[in-house]
Amino acid sequence: MVSAREKDVGRFKVEITVSNYEDVLAFRRGDLSADKVRRETILGVVDSGATRLVLPSAIAKKLGLEPSGKAKVKYANGSTAVRNIIESVFLEMQGRNGTFKAALEPKRETALIGAIVLEDLDFLVDCTAGKLYPRDPKYIVSEAE
Repeated sequence: MVSAREKDVGRFKVEITVSNYEDVLAFRRGDLSADKVRRETILGVVDSGATRLVLPSAIAKKLGLEPSGKAKVKYANGSTAVRNIIESVFLEMQGRNGTFKAALEPKRETALIGAIVLEDLDFLVDCTAGKLYPRDPKYIVSEAE
C-alpha cells in the first residue's frame, strides 16, 4: 500500500508494522497472546539511497526496545550524529517480514527504509511509480554460488 509521494524524487511512503521481536517469539511459543505483542503501524519512507532501517525514538519506546549500542549516522547534507541502535525489530511490509537492527532518530515521525531492508525482503524499487515489487511474488529469492 503506497501513500502520497514524497517531494524528493525517488522517495515514497509505504505502511509498515514494527513489533518487539521478543514478543513475537513469545507469541509463537504460546507464552503471549496476540493482543499483547507490542506493535505499531507507521509510515515508512522508502529510500534505496539510505543504508539501514531508521525508526523514531518514540516508536522504540512504545515497543519496549532498549538501545543496545551506538552508531554514527551520516545525513544527506553531509552532517553526522551519534544515535542509539536497537536490535530485534520485527518488520512487516507488503506481506513480507524480517528482523532488523534500527538506528533511532529522536525527532523523526516516519521510519526510513534503506537498502538493507529492501534487499533482505527482496523488493525491487520503482521510483517513478513510487512502488515496491517483490522480485518473485511467492518467495524471497536467495542467490547462492
